[in-house]
Amino acid sequence: MTLTALHDQISGSVIRPDDPEYDEARQVWNGDIDRRPAVIARCHSVADVQTAVRYAVAEGLEIAVRSGAHSMSGASTVDGGIMIDVSAIKQATVDPVAKRVRIGGGALLSDLDAATQPHGLAVPAGLVSHTGVAGLTLGGGMGWLSRIGGLTIDNLLSVEIVTADGEVRRAAEDENADLFWAVRGGGGNFGVVTEFEFRLHEAGPMIEFGLLFWTPEQGAEVLRMAREVIAELPRDVNIIVGALNAPPAPFVPAEYQLQPGYALIVVGFGGSQSHAKVLDDIRSRIEPTFEMTTPMPYVALQQMLDEANGWGFHCYDKGCYVEDLTDPVIEAVTQAMPNKTSPLTLVLFYRLDGAFAEVAEDATAFSGGRSPRFAVFPIAVCPAPEMLAAEREWVRSLWQALRPHSFELGSYVNGSTDFDDDVVRRSYGAQKYERLATIKGRYDPGNVFHRNANIKPAPQPS
Repeated sequence: MTLTALHDQISGSVIRPDDPEYDEARQVWNGDIDRRPAVIARCHSVADVQTAVRYAVAEGLEIAVRSGAHSMSGASTVDGGIMIDVSAIKQATVDPVAKRVRIGGGALLSDLDAATQPHGLAVPAGLVSHTGVAGLTLGGGMGWLSRIGGLTIDNLLSVEIVTADGEVRRAAEDENADLFWAVRGGGGNFGVVTEFEFRLHEAGPMIEFGLLFWTPEQGAEVLRMAREVIAELPRDVNIIVGALNAPPAPFVPAEYQLQPGYALIVVGFGGSQSHAKVLDDIRSRIEPTFEMTTPMPYVALQQMLDEANGWGFHCYDKGCYVEDLTDPVIEAVTQAMPNKTSPLTLVLFYRLDGAFAEVAEDATAFSGGRSPRFAVFPIAVCPAPEMLAAEREWVRSLWQALRPHSFELGSYVNGSTDFDDDVVRRSYGAQKYERLATIKGRYDPGNVFHRNANIKPAPQPS
């Protein structure tokens, strides 16, 4: 198939380097990524995706799949290959009675929330609304609702996926069950997902919100307090712990704006009473330097971190799991924080327990165990490119300091910029990796989809 034929056969558009829209079309979220695809196929339908995949395979072009373009590593673009852009495939259909939603593979979390929140329903997902549903889901997906509803993949009921042979397949518990297991945590290794079907949970449209902030000198004391409070949390309340700079927001006293410190972000989904009880418990232990508490729309919560994670910043991350906020973990973080240089760089701790821990270890391909734990995200975010080298080393240094206190297996594949083979194998563990490799060999023996936390396909029996 020629490039002209590709252009003629898809209902979307084919963009080449000499087209005026090329530079805009090739941009991705992480400003540190600057790659030049040979061709960009903007797909408007499943048939378009099939045509683009078949063209790429026939021409021997390396494939990158772009949905939200939020991949920290730049997996959604490629030098000299083809970017298959599915961002236009984002239609959503909600069944509020059955509590189900179907949504296109190019949708953002904001599209998902816009479809489901009018019914007071939500899918457990991430914290930044301009993240793509596809990339987040295929790696696992965690956020505010993880204690109530588990990971995003724990609520996935089926996918429609274009595999390496250009065929469209449905994967669910009752059809292509091996593929369905693999896409729930195995990343983009198995094809281009063009539609997701999710189970919905009651959440919103209003939630209870609280942000409490303390100075750097109180860091160790605050993290020890957080360890105790989080251990006793009711299920309808979640807390994300942050080591970060205070935002330049009106509710922040002027002397603390953009200054470093430690924050607990406390969100309640079960009404004001249980949320207020948790806040009172925190205040009674350590009085915050300042705080802001208010009811807010769930969609506002989901958009709260959008600006701080806006397009064009230069970013890098390298996360891990720790069993608890132990004293050595606290020491590693509090010793590292004074050494960061970008005011946007931060460390976040997501609590994973409740519904997350009620899913069997081998029920999905998720790159992590299901015992209660914290996911730790040291994230370098730099407004200028010359700042990134130092911040990248800061993230790596903190990761090394945390490594003796983290789980040996199970790094979160959505929480790392580095995808070397040893890291990927260690993330999944030998048993899951072997199973994933076997399934990869069945559906993508040529490793067509490899711009990801790549699973090498296992040879198939002759």
